[in-house]
Amino acid sequence: MPGCKFSLLSLVAGILCSSVAVAVEMPELAKKNECVNCHAINERVVGPAWMDVSRKYLSDPMAEEKLLIRVSKGSSGFFGLIHMPANDPDGLKQAEMKVLIKFILKLAKPDTAGLAVENK
Repeated sequence: MPGCKFSLLSLVAGILCSSVAVAVEMPELAKKNECVNCHAINERVVGPAWMDVSRKYLSDPMAEEKLLIRVSKGSSGFFGLIHMPANDPDGLKQAEMKVLIKFILKLAKPDTAGLAVENK
């Protein structure tokens, strides 16, 4: 039956494609800093999905510096009208913010299987 052959091929292709996708979990450091209240990896919550942020800055060589300022001091207008509050206005958590920003920026890169983040 031609229809059965197509269905079987579709099923096999679906299984193969799903096994290639890498599931990335929100790092503990993001939970500790309450990033999860507004962000998720693959879907918009209050703020943008981190994957969308990663894609937006994929080819920007100044991305890390820009995001550090926006995360630390707060920002609005980059992903809609919702204002992101300052997360480190006094600059006391810059090392943690840098680790999280590096994690975010690696999400959309094709060579990041096994993505991990250090809790410093």
